[in-house]
Parts: sequence; C-alpha cells; structure tokens
Amino acid sequence: MFLCSFLPSLAAQSLRLGIIGTDSSHAVEFTRLLNNASEQDHIPGATIVAAYRGGSPRLALSRDRIEKFTKQLEQNSIPFVASISDLCTRVDGLLLLSVDPELRPAEFRQAIACNKPVFVDKPFAPSLNDALQMAKLARDHHTAWFSASALRYAATDLPHDAVSAEVWGPGDLGENYRLDLAWYGIHSIEALYGIFGPGVQSVARAHTAQTDVLTMIWRDGRTGTVRLIRPDEPFGAEVFQPAHPPVQKTLSASYAPLVRAIVTFMQTGQSPVPAAETLEIFAVMDASQRSKQENGRLIMLPTTIVGFTKVAP
Repeated sequence: MFLCSFLPSLAAQSLRLGIIGTDSSHAVEFTRLLNNASEQDHIPGATIVAAYRGGSPRLALSRDRIEKFTKQLEQNSIPFVASISDLCTRVDGLLLLSVDPELRPAEFRQAIACNKPVFVDKPFAPSLNDALQMAKLARDHHTAWFSASALRYAATDLPHDAVSAEVWGPGDLGENYRLDLAWYGIHSIEALYGIFGPGVQSVARAHTAQTDVLTMIWRDGRTGTVRLIRPDEPFGAEVFQPAHPPVQKTLSASYAPLVRAIVTFMQTGQSPVPAAETLEIFAVMDASQRSKQENGRLIMLPTTIVGFTKVAP
C-alpha cells in the first residue's frame, strides 16, 4: 500500500482526473459516469478534466476507433494535452485506459513520474515479466496503483464459502496480444478472483476453435473453471457449496462499481486489489498459455511472485 502525501486532504473534495489513451470506449463511459451528474448511475467525487490522446497504429481496435472516442470527449468539453507529462500539474490522479498493452510499460513509466495515483485498465501489462517490472517501478517510486476489470465487481455478492465455482464469458483472443487471454479472457478470470480471491496453485487449459476451458486449483483445495466461448457469450457464474444447491448468476458488465472503486482509491491511495493479486492473475494467464502450447498440461504456479508476497486465501 502506498499513500501519496496529498491524498488525505482530497477525500472531502472533488478530484481532478486525467485520461491516458482515448482509443477505448472506457474513456467515454468513465467520463459519462463521473462528469454528468444527471446520469442515473453518476459517481460523485471526481471529474475528468483533461486527456492525452495516445493511440496505437499497431491495433485496429485503436486506430479504427480513436477518432470517434476523441471527438465524443471533445464534444463534452474535455481539453487535450500534448503529452502525459502535461497532465501532471492538471490532475490529482491518472486513468491509463489505452487499449494496446504493448504501450503500457512506457505509458505507466511516464504516469508514475507524475507522482499521482494511477488506475490501469485491464490488462495491466502485455506479459507477466512486464507486469513484474511495472509493479516494482511503482513500489520503488512509492506510487499507488491498481488494475481491475469491471467483472470483478459483478460476482462479489455470490457465496464466498463455495468449494467450487465456474465462470463463463466471451472468448475473443484479440489481435497481436502476447498473452492471448489478456484481451477478453481476463474479464472472466477476474470475476472468478472476485469470488475466490488469490491462492491459485495450478492451471490447465483445454483449447478448441470454439472454446477455452481453464481448470484452476487453489492451494486450499477449492477448484475453479473459466469457460471462454467464441464468438461470443454473456458473462455468468455458478458456485457450489456443500449441502446447498448451486447458485447461478448472470454477471453484469456495468462500469459503475469499478468507477466507484477508482474514486475511493484516488481519495485514499489504498488499492482494493493488492499488487500481488494482480501479478498472480498474470501468472495464471502466463501458465495457461504454456498449458495450451503443451496440449493442456497442468502447470504449477510459483509459490511466490518475485519481490511480492502472494496473499493466501
């Protein structure tokens, strides 16, 4: 946990937030939730006051959508700056939302230099190794950060004393992602972590043209399954408890709970998702990719993440 010195005084006032990367629909949606008080799901406590365009010609998701989202923000009177460093003096916190994970390490490094808390949209990094280096950089600079999917908050009301759980959702593997689950599979993985928390011991992955199925075993014996379906599938979850019928739920992809958590984080400097948990999720995605490459072999996760303590469930 890192507490920037200016944060306690900000809890009682509206925070100024800046966006890095306007090639994501989240840039528009987060601005709507924070800046428009007439919205039914408006989140008070912070407003978007500036943005850095960014963008990546490498990904169609970026180059084909950035003009549309940038224009929408301009129509909402969001001023744009020429560089990430230009945001530093204008804002109290940063939202790193750009869609190309390959840009994350460089953009995160520039954001950290602002000495302001940083929310990083999923995926936090393009690879496990990059995630480790970025987390170490933030720790060395005593800068608060966190990363999460909105789906993490969709499953938190399911019974947490379950012995097994299954989560399902879309299985699009994206384009040119080093970790192929980092584009959409991470949503369902985060939902499972929202139910069980950290502590995964092993993962195995079965892959076909239509589906990916991850089987995960926690160190205390609980089991979790993530079922990713192509081309698309609504998010859902089912949990299993001893001597009780299964509990099933359709999972909402509403952004409001995530944005509320972001505002609280910006006010307090306390991440709702520990760094070690985010890094464990990257270890799971890394192991699952190796399992896929090795025809579904069970891959054991390291008992420690280098330099970070894994949190036992």
